[in-house]
Amino acid sequence: MALTPQDIGRIANLARLELNPSESERMLTQLNGFFDIVEKMRAVDTSGLTPLAHPVATIQDVALRLREDVASEPNQREANQKSAPAVERGLFLVPKVIE
Repeated sequence: MALTPQDIGRIANLARLELNPSESERMLTQLNGFFDIVEKMRAVDTSGLTPLAHPVATIQDVALRLREDVASEPNQREANQKSAPAVERGLFLVPKVIE
C-alpha cells in the first residue's frame, strides 16, 4: 500500500497540519517505509504458531504477575459529580466540540 503526495496532503489537512513541500516529501517517504515493513511482516507464514504472552517466553518460562481484576475502590460517583455543572444519568454533560 503506497501512499501518494495527495494522500499526505489529505492526512495533513485532517490532522490540521501545515506541511511545506520538503516536510511532505519526508513524511511520504517515512510512511511508505513503515507500510513496507508492515507488508514484510504480513508475508511471514505464522500458521501453526501459538501467540506468546511475553517475548522472553521463547527462551525461558515466564510467570506473569497479574492481579485479580476486582473493584478495590467504593463507588463514589454521586460524590464526585456534585461539583459538576451538568450531569445526566450518571454522566458528565459537556459542550459539543466536534464540528
